[in-house]
Formats: sequence, C-alpha cells, structure tokens
Amino acid sequence: CVTASVREHHTCSQCDVHVEENNIQYKQYVETLEFLFPTVAAGDEVNTAGQSLSLTDDESTSHIVITTLSGECTILPYKPDQTILGLKDIVEQELKTSRNKQSLLYNDIELKPKGKNNEVLKLKDYHVQPNSTIYLLVLLYAIPDELDHVIFDLFWGYPHSGRDYVRRYLHSGRDYLDASVLLYSGSKFVEVIDFQNKKSTSCSAVKHSGDVMDDAKRLGHHTINVSIKSMPAHINKLVFTLSAWRSPNISKYPNPSLKFFDAKFPDKQLCSDEMSHAAHSQAIIMCCLTNSGSGWQVFSLKNLSAGNAMNYEPLKKSIVDLIGKGYI
Repeated sequence: CVTASVREHHTCSQCDVHVEENNIQYKQYVETLEFLFPTVAAGDEVNTAGQSLSLTDDESTSHIVITTLSGECTILPYKPDQTILGLKDIVEQELKTSRNKQSLLYNDIELKPKGKNNEVLKLKDYHVQPNSTIYLLVLLYAIPDELDHVIFDLFWGYPHSGRDYVRRYLHSGRDYLDASVLLYSGSKFVEVIDFQNKKSTSCSAVKHSGDVMDDAKRLGHHTINVSIKSMPAHINKLVFTLSAWRSPNISKYPNPSLKFFDAKFPDKQLCSDEMSHAAHSQAIIMCCLTNSGSGWQVFSLKNLSAGNAMNYEPLKKSIVDLIGKGYI
C-alpha cells in the first residue's frame, strides 16, 4: 500500500508526507522489496527449506543484504571469497559507517576480519549463503576506563500544530515521548527507570530527570544519568527506549534523538544519533550500553517496537529477542 500511495497520490500512506517516486530513500526501499519478494512466474518453485531465498544459487545473480536494525540497507553482489575487511570497506562507503564502528552479524555470529591465527577471513569461512542478510550494528562510543558519570539525553521535537490529535489533546503543541532505561543481567530483566520511577531500587547508579520541556525550541528532553563505576556487577545491559504516551505511534514527533555526554563536560557531546525517518510504531529501542567483558560500549539500535511506559511487556519481549540474537 505504501508504493501504491506514492505512485497514485505522491504521499506516504501512513503520515501524508509528500513523496515523489524519484526520492532516493523510496527508490532504495523499492529495490530492497523487489529483491526480498521477487515476482515468481507460474511453474517456478521456491525452495523454502534451505537458507537461500533465491530460485537459483548462481553466484553471478546472487546478492547479500547488509542492513541495520532500523532498516537502512545496501544490496551487494554475493562473492564468497569477499574478505570481511573488504566488506567493511564497502559498508563504510555505502552506509557511511566507519570500519572501526561496525559489528557485522550473520546467524547471530560476529564476522571478524581475522581468525585466531591472524588469518584473513572471508564470507565463505562463516558459511554465508547467497541471498542472505547480514546485520550491521553501529558502535557509537567505547567508554574509556577513566570515565564514570555519563548522561544520555534523549529528546524529540513537538508534533507539528494543526494535526487532529493535537487539536484534541494539546494547547501549545507540547506533547511527550517517554525515555526509559531497562536494566538487564544477561537476558534477565531487572528493573525499569522512567519518569514514574526516577531512581532505581536496585541500582543507585542510574537516575532519571523526569520531563525537561523547552517550549521555545519545541523540544522535549528526558536525561538519564549513569555512574559506570557504581554499576552492580550483575547488571551488564542498559537498554534505552523512547515511546509514545498519548499518540498511537511516534511518527508525529520530528527526529527522536540521542546525545551522550561526560557529566563533567555537558557542553561537549561524545556521540549522537537520531531517527531520521518517521517511525510508525509505539516505541523505538534507541541504543544500549553493554559490557560483554571487555568494557562498556554504546551501540545504536533504532529498532521499532510495540509497547510504552503504560505497558512495557511488548518492549521487554523485543529486547529479549534482540539479546537472544546477539544484537544487545
């Protein structure tokens, strides 16, 4: 229905934004759809039992899809002898993510450029199949050992005035998204910190600011303070989300974003991230702060999910799924 709406009315089927057929992002989505869901002629057989999605394993016509959890992707020719290092160079060029910030995952396994004996590894060494998908996780920041107090500033733009739901519910156009942080020990949920529960009962290292609204700039903020060195040893994953309170989804809020600071230097951000396209879901799992044994790292996720601060269960299910696949 999205492509039909663009073809016939030049608008998005979900939010009525004007979209032309020559829009670069739209063309990329159409190309991806055509690749993932090819037209099958009568009499053709599709093998659904194997890992390959295509009608043929001919390497000259096969591809791989490199995609982030938010849906940004590129399609590349399948070359089993492609080195992982070379693949990362291509991803850097196509998806504008520097090589040292990339974590490539296939079948829940990270594709590392070199093996235990320093040998150069290729796609075939990881048994990557033609017409399969490799997920790209983006490292936003590796926290140095000396850094302790950090601030996650999650913010959003007020909805544009004139919308029906704004007229019904709002006075000045102010409306709220809710930033929450869900704490995990491995895959076990521990606690959620949000505007209703600003201080942890099990972890004094995490505190929530509550609502910080900037009507002049039409921006809403929730900031979450984290003391890395005060984190209990059993907590190794903090997952940060933004969710809609009154709206059916968060697509009405311009550019849900993240800024990350050293608390000692609040004017100097260490990294940032944003959801640049409309998100037609109740929530976004924006990022995670994790420690898998080699230090704390902040990864971009930008994964859409159901759930909000009134009902965390769908969000918790999405997060556990991501943990199970090795994405968190």
